[in-house]
Amino acid sequence: MKDVLLIALFALGGAALAGLAGAGVLMFLRRRSVAVSLIVVAVVAVTAMLAGTLSVAWAMFLSPHDLWVMTLVVAMAAVVSLATALVLGRWVVARSRDLARAARDFGDGGDFAAPAAPATAELDDLARELAATSEKLAASRQRERALEASRRELVAWISHDLRTPLTGLRAMAEALEDGVAADPGRYHRQIRAEVERLTAMVGDLFELSRIHAGAFTPVPSRMSLRDLAADALLGAGPLADERGVRLVGEEIDHVPVEVDGKEMTRVLANLLVNAIRHTPADGTVAVSATRRGDSAVLAVTDACGGIPADDLPRVFDTGWRGTAARTPPAGAGLGLAIVRGIVEAHAGRADVRNVPGGCRFEVTLPLVT
Repeated sequence: MKDVLLIALFALGGAALAGLAGAGVLMFLRRRSVAVSLIVVAVVAVTAMLAGTLSVAWAMFLSPHDLWVMTLVVAMAAVVSLATALVLGRWVVARSRDLARAARDFGDGGDFAAPAAPATAELDDLARELAATSEKLAASRQRERALEASRRELVAWISHDLRTPLTGLRAMAEALEDGVAADPGRYHRQIRAEVERLTAMVGDLFELSRIHAGAFTPVPSRMSLRDLAADALLGAGPLADERGVRLVGEEIDHVPVEVDGKEMTRVLANLLVNAIRHTPADGTVAVSATRRGDSAVLAVTDACGGIPADDLPRVFDTGWRGTAARTPPAGAGLGLAIVRGIVEAHAGRADVRNVPGGCRFEVTLPLVT
């Protein structure tokens, strides 16, 4: 038993020295190719075995012939190990280069396509992660393109909406200045109306810029959706009467929420104005406030005839005005974008869906218990 322990100690000592030397070489070559590292590992394994064997042989005082035989056996094992490590290393390097080329194409703006050749489990995991990242970046690029297109459309629409009233204001001002206005009072009233419309447009642009810049911070307080709905219905009443639209409140429950009352009143006012403008005379616009699970839902239903399915995802985009069936008579398509921005700042969600005869806008907010 003592001899066996002694042999184990000598073998362990020789192998440990070889292992330490190999670890130093690996540390020195850690930035080199995987193939080089595999060859070093194979050399370390064979050297450790040879060192342990020679240590035991020296301790046991083997004959030169037996020592030569053992060394030859170890050398043959070393040759096979090195050849195997070289083949394996070249295969791993080839797979990693294929993955690097695929990643380079992905980085140049293309979609990532994983190499078809089989690879190690680690490289397969890396390929799957790159594919998932590629999908996320593709979706991000698509959103960026849509946002950029929306911004270009918004600039074009704002330019048109500003040019038209400014041209009219200049014409009326020149007529008043030259004294050729048949009814100066009417001109003054028209100028004031146009200035108020331009002021509202600039206010919407300022509000939207605050939302996009992340500078919008609501100041929440506890209130009931019933009070918000009642105030909004009262404020939208004159516009509904002017257009011959019935404005009704249905299922307006006492639902407690913590919101910025001023901003949430603006949300509901924008939704009501939008609904009234697109509802024909003698149509009905309904407002409701209900609980749904652990959420509060504020809804406005109109009789616009519905929104085309292709346009539903774009309803809350900046500058969206809809098809000819829903083209508003005024405005720059900012109202619904402001609605979404304010609602999301309250940790809520704004949605729209078609219902028989029209569409239903819903604002979902966290419920306060």
